[in-house]
Amino acid sequence: MLSLSSSPLHIPTPKPSLSSLFSTPLPPSLSSSSSTPATTLRLRHRRRRRLRIQSLDAAQLYDYETKLAADYRDSTKLKIAIIGFGNFGQFLAKTFVRHGHTVLAHSRSDHSAAARALGVSFFSDPDDLCEEHPEVILLCTSIISAELVLEWLPLQRLKRSTLIVDVLSVKEFPKNLLLNTLPDEFDLLCTHPMFGPESGRHGWNGLNFVYDKIRVGEEESRVSRCERFLGIFAREGCRMVEMSCAEHDRFAAESQFITHTVGRVLEALGLESTPINTKGYETLLDLVENTAADSFDLYYGLFMYNKNSLEMLERLDLAFEALKKLLFGRLHDVVRKQLFGKSEKLQVSRENQTVPNYSQNGAALPSFSEAIRSRNFVLPNDNKIQILKRFDNDLKLKIAIIGFGNFGQFLAKTIVRHGHTVLAYSRSDYSDVAQRLGVSYFFDVDDLCEEHPDVILLCTSILSTERVLMSFPVQRLKRNTLFVDVLSVKEFPRNLFLQNLPQGFDILCTHPMFGPESGKNGWNSLTFVYDKVRIGSEEFRVSRCDRFLDIFAREGCQMVEMTCAEHDRHAAGSQFITHTMGRVLEKLGLESTPINTKGYETLLNLVENTAGDSFELYYGLFMYNVNAMEQLERLDLAFESLKKQLFGRLHGVLRKQLFENAKESEVLLEKPMLMLSENGTILASSSETFNVQKD
Repeated sequence: MLSLSSSPLHIPTPKPSLSSLFSTPLPPSLSSSSSTPATTLRLRHRRRRRLRIQSLDAAQLYDYETKLAADYRDSTKLKIAIIGFGNFGQFLAKTFVRHGHTVLAHSRSDHSAAARALGVSFFSDPDDLCEEHPEVILLCTSIISAELVLEWLPLQRLKRSTLIVDVLSVKEFPKNLLLNTLPDEFDLLCTHPMFGPESGRHGWNGLNFVYDKIRVGEEESRVSRCERFLGIFAREGCRMVEMSCAEHDRFAAESQFITHTVGRVLEALGLESTPINTKGYETLLDLVENTAADSFDLYYGLFMYNKNSLEMLERLDLAFEALKKLLFGRLHDVVRKQLFGKSEKLQVSRENQTVPNYSQNGAALPSFSEAIRSRNFVLPNDNKIQILKRFDNDLKLKIAIIGFGNFGQFLAKTIVRHGHTVLAYSRSDYSDVAQRLGVSYFFDVDDLCEEHPDVILLCTSILSTERVLMSFPVQRLKRNTLFVDVLSVKEFPRNLFLQNLPQGFDILCTHPMFGPESGKNGWNSLTFVYDKVRIGSEEFRVSRCDRFLDIFAREGCQMVEMTCAEHDRHAAGSQFITHTMGRVLEKLGLESTPINTKGYETLLNLVENTAGDSFELYYGLFMYNVNAMEQLERLDLAFESLKKQLFGRLHGVLRKQLFENAKESEVLLEKPMLMLSENGTILASSSETFNVQKD
């Protein structure tokens, strides 16, 4: 038997050589028999040369690319040393580590455990840290301790071209400090991340990062290093704002210092959430929460080391004083008029001053349910639809709005949409507006009253309510009409109604804690406070009151039933304080800056919301809420206490600078000098050069 290998059907095929796998076939023109031996030799030589190039190990290409990519990644990473590893230093370190940078840290306090948890190398000795030759030294100290820290930092152990970066909330002070203290070889970058652990806890996207390249060498490596550091914040989505240190401090005094000042004044008031918070009050509570987390040293640094802050504090003080004078000036006029005026109180003769008391037992009117049951309906074929239509019509109200200004029109729009009939009267002619809204407008209030509305809704100002009510022809109304007010104070209208309306009238005191601005996108979740002061026990009167309240409930309002006294106590602590701060800030003429913080945006929105209301509304909150005066006094005391705290510290600094014996070497510094009188009043400020003792 023949072996398989010798069978003619199994001719062994020679294995292709490595050279044949990589060789390229000759073109037909060169592979013909007509080619010369010399040509063939040249082609073979060329093929052999290609073989040597193409026979590299395939795995080597992958390893080489990986090595290149790794080298590139390593070249983009930085070794960053954070000096001052407190809350803010740890806050920044977390993001640096996530970006793959090597982070070292040093602090007076032992934060080694926190560093270990973050993947940071902690050094208790600054010499050891500096001998690691970090590329970037990031100063995360407080403003007050920055000079001291920089003085004992062992600069001689660093590379001479190290990049020094600060993140202080003021910029001219560290700029001058770095330029005067550090050798010329060091690169300098002044920055201000305008956010912190609280405001940046959900990410840095859209938050401002301000920087000024004070001194960066021209070598490509030094320029690249600076850009790589800034790139950390840019990749996180920060809004990168390049601006001079002087510009920053001018804008920051208006935004950051004022924001912190307002936050600390309100914190001193001990503001708390109430059952009837307005949107404006919620923003103030958020502002207090954001600023209270920062140390007083930070706030004091904003005041002490930003030469623009003193001017802003003085402007805020003047604005508050101007507002108090405006309030008390009006109050003085009222008191003078009451004491010395010649019977200037409006006397209105009304036909029905002594309307007999409405007897509930002797009422001839049937109850609401009886009225519906006793109707003789003429029912068409579809009885069910007609019954529902008739019942729906009985649920609708005829509501007369007295005072058809912005707020009256604002309410009318929704009341009409709910299918109720709306009548309106006002001293000014709003007939065109009423027609557009589907409201019947009356030029004569007697004509309106003779239409016998179910509800009289008073939308007048607080100051004019008494005059309007005293002149109102109540004798032309049904004797059980429901009177409703929507004033921002509640005890005043409650007492006014009880004293001047006949016993037969129902009384409902309400406060929609929103208006055309805050309620322009709907009333859902907005607070509506009410107190059923006097509602007859008959079913139709109870139902009428509930149907009126149902307008707001169906719009999604948060319905809060509370006594008028409770309302005014809460409102003085929330609404009056909110309007007061809004009007004080309005007098400052605050404007948006290129470096707005979230807190400053809150203040700008507060000004916008409160400035839209008339001063009469604000004055009414003060004049007709017995709790408002106490709140104003507390606000005044809180502001005065804060000023004393600031100037008390300042006085201590000046005393130390002027009178202490210089036991250590004295340092010549240029700082803003404040001249104080004996009672602590600021007389002037100037830039003086004086000797200070090292701590």
